[in-house]
Amino acid sequence: VQLQASGGGLVQAGGSLKLSCAASGRIYSYDFLGWFRQAPGKEREFVASIRWNAQSISYADSVRDRFTISRDNSKNTVYLEMNSLKPEDTAIYYCTLDPGVQRWTYWGQGTQVTVSS
Repeated sequence: VQLQASGGGLVQAGGSLKLSCAASGRIYSYDFLGWFRQAPGKEREFVASIRWNAQSISYADSVRDRFTISRDNSKNTVYLEMNSLKPEDTAIYYCTLDPGVQRWTYWGQGTQVTVSS
Protein backbone atom coordinates (compact mmCIF):
# COMPACT_ATOMS: atom_id res chain seq x y z
CA VAL A 1 0.00 0.00 0.00
CA GLN A 2 1.23 3.49 -0.86
CA LEU A 3 -0.22 6.64 0.64
CA GLN A 4 -0.11 10.11 -0.92
CA ALA A 5 -1.08 13.05 1.27
CA SER A 6 -2.00 16.47 -0.10
CA GLY A 7 -3.92 19.62 0.73
CA GLY A 8 -1.62 21.33 3.19
CA GLY A 9 -0.84 25.02 3.04
CA LEU A 10 -0.73 28.32 4.85
CA VAL A 11 -3.89 29.57 6.52
CA GLN A 12 -4.76 32.22 9.08
CA ALA A 13 -5.96 31.30 12.54
CA GLY A 14 -9.66 30.49 12.47
CA GLY A 15 -9.45 29.27 8.90
CA SER A 16 -9.99 25.84 7.38
CA LEU A 17 -8.12 23.28 5.32
CA LYS A 18 -9.00 19.86 3.99
CA LEU A 19 -6.30 17.24 3.68
CA SER A 20 -6.55 14.24 1.42
CA CYS A 21 -4.75 10.92 1.48
CA ALA A 22 -5.04 8.71 -1.57
CA ALA A 23 -4.21 5.05 -1.06
CA SER A 24 -3.03 2.73 -3.78
CA GLY A 25 -3.57 -0.97 -3.31
CA ARG A 26 -6.33 -2.97 -1.72
CA ILE A 27 -7.92 -1.63 1.46
CA TYR A 28 -10.04 -3.95 3.57
CA SER A 29 -12.99 -3.11 5.77
CA TYR A 30 -11.04 -3.92 8.92
CA ASP A 31 -8.12 -1.60 8.04
CA PHE A 32 -7.70 1.65 9.92
CA LEU A 33 -6.55 4.86 8.29
CA GLY A 34 -5.23 7.64 10.43
CA TRP A 35 -3.66 11.06 10.56
CA PHE A 36 -0.72 11.99 12.74
CA ARG A 37 1.16 15.26 12.96
CA GLN A 38 4.60 16.38 13.98
CA ALA A 39 5.43 19.94 14.96
CA PRO A 40 9.02 21.23 15.00
CA GLY A 41 10.87 19.91 18.02
CA LYS A 42 8.00 17.68 19.08
CA GLU A 43 7.16 14.02 18.76
CA ARG A 44 4.70 12.74 16.23
CA GLU A 45 1.21 12.66 17.72
CA PHE A 46 -2.07 11.02 16.88
CA VAL A 47 -4.75 13.25 15.37
CA ALA A 48 -7.59 11.05 14.13
CA SER A 49 -8.39 7.62 12.75
CA ILE A 50 -11.21 5.84 10.96
CA ARG A 51 -11.88 2.22 10.20
CA TRP A 52 -12.39 1.69 6.50
CA ASN A 53 -15.95 0.48 7.18
CA ALA A 54 -16.43 3.80 9.07
CA GLN A 55 -17.70 2.02 12.17
CA SER A 56 -14.91 3.30 14.39
CA ILE A 57 -13.71 6.91 14.50
CA SER A 58 -11.34 8.42 17.04
CA TYR A 59 -9.95 11.91 17.63
CA ALA A 60 -7.29 13.41 19.82
CA ASP A 61 -8.78 15.65 22.48
CA SER A 62 -6.96 18.64 21.02
CA VAL A 63 -8.82 18.42 17.71
CA ARG A 64 -12.16 16.93 18.65
CA ASP A 65 -15.07 19.18 17.56
CA ARG A 66 -12.78 21.02 15.12
CA PHE A 67 -11.50 18.27 12.82
CA THR A 68 -13.50 15.66 10.93
CA ILE A 69 -12.09 12.48 9.41
CA SER A 70 -13.93 10.75 6.61
CA ARG A 71 -13.28 8.39 3.72
CA ASP A 72 -14.48 7.81 0.19
CA ASN A 73 -14.41 4.14 -0.65
CA SER A 74 -14.82 4.75 -4.37
CA LYS A 75 -11.69 6.90 -4.44
CA ASN A 76 -9.65 4.96 -1.86
CA THR A 77 -9.16 8.29 -0.13
CA VAL A 78 -9.32 9.46 3.47
CA TYR A 79 -9.88 13.11 4.33
CA LEU A 80 -9.18 15.34 7.28
CA GLU A 81 -11.31 18.46 7.36
CA MET A 82 -9.80 20.98 9.73
CA ASN A 83 -11.80 23.97 10.97
CA SER A 84 -11.12 26.71 13.48
CA LEU A 85 -7.41 26.20 12.98
CA LYS A 86 -5.01 27.45 15.63
CA PRO A 87 -1.30 28.28 15.42
CA GLU A 88 -0.62 25.20 17.54
CA ASP A 89 -2.04 23.05 14.74
CA THR A 90 1.03 23.95 12.67
CA ALA A 91 2.81 20.71 11.81
CA ILE A 92 3.57 18.21 9.10
CA TYR A 93 0.54 15.97 8.78
CA TYR A 94 1.03 12.32 7.88
CA CYS A 95 -1.52 9.76 6.82
CA THR A 96 -1.03 6.17 7.84
CA LEU A 97 -2.65 2.76 7.56
CA ASP A 98 -2.99 -0.12 10.00
CA PRO A 99 -3.78 -3.27 8.02
CA GLY A 100 -5.60 -4.83 10.93
CA VAL A 101 -2.42 -5.65 12.89
CA GLN A 102 -2.80 -2.90 15.53
CA ARG A 103 0.27 -1.12 14.27
CA TRP A 104 0.53 1.83 11.92
CA THR A 105 2.41 0.06 9.18
CA TYR A 106 2.25 2.27 6.09
CA TRP A 107 3.01 6.00 6.04
CA GLY A 108 2.59 8.75 3.51
CA GLN A 109 5.16 11.45 2.87
CA GLY A 110 3.48 14.21 4.89
CA THR A 111 1.97 17.56 4.01
CA GLN A 112 2.82 20.84 5.72
CA VAL A 113 0.10 22.81 7.50
CA THR A 114 1.02 26.27 8.75
CA VAL A 115 -1.42 28.38 10.73
CA SER A 116 -0.49 32.02 11.19
CA SER A 117 -1.71 34.12 14.11
